[in-house]
Amino acid sequence: MSLGATGRVLLLVVLVASATTALGEGMRPQPSRGLAWTGTGAAGGSVPWNVVVLLTLLTLLPALVVALTPFTRLLIVFHFLRQALGTQTAPSNQTLIGLSLVLTYFLMQPVGVSIYNGAIEPFQRGHIDAWAAIEQGTPPLRHFMLKFAREKDLALFIELARAPRPARPDDIPMRVVVPAYILSELKTGFQIGAALFLPFLVIDLVVAAVTTSIGMLQLPPVVISTPLKIMLFVMVDGWNLLIGSLLKSFA
Repeated sequence: MSLGATGRVLLLVVLVASATTALGEGMRPQPSRGLAWTGTGAAGGSVPWNVVVLLTLLTLLPALVVALTPFTRLLIVFHFLRQALGTQTAPSNQTLIGLSLVLTYFLMQPVGVSIYNGAIEPFQRGHIDAWAAIEQGTPPLRHFMLKFAREKDLALFIELARAPRPARPDDIPMRVVVPAYILSELKTGFQIGAALFLPFLVIDLVVAAVTTSIGMLQLPPVVISTPLKIMLFVMVDGWNLLIGSLLKSFA
């Protein structure tokens, strides 16, 4: 595993474990067990190094969320939905990003629990060192990403990396799994968005044909079709159906 990939995995391990600890189990880190990059365990870490690690986490947090979680797929689908409905600013970007973050935590919480129990907790107790924590915390995240990464995308990045053909999925390096996962999520998000766009496109075409046939050329068809699309979406309980389908796609 390369140094860059190793660093990203370590940061994700710490990030997910911290979120799970605070939100899922109500635990609080003790001052004497701060993060330390000493390679011998959590004990003995100095406060300046803790601050450096925490600031680094905050800096890389957006990149980690986008690259290693379902956040990308969710946000793409929500933006496609907003464009299909014809509401340019409703829901707002902040609302869509917040909803995507909440759903991302909902989906990643089991993975975070596995990483915390297998890597972070033993590391905090001093039973294993930092590198062992990285090795034990990587498999749950790797299995999650490999589950949704397409073989075609994995083969592409294995070829580009000039890496040997892996004998099993666990042999694929993280520098191959991460970009392949992102590419697969982009494709899946656009596929769902295109399928979501079609019913509303039909409404736009019907409204445009009707307004043109009766000579309402001065009234833009979008003025009529937008309320109809919103009413249809509300009547079928669209948010419930959409969120349910998105979450089931990760089952």
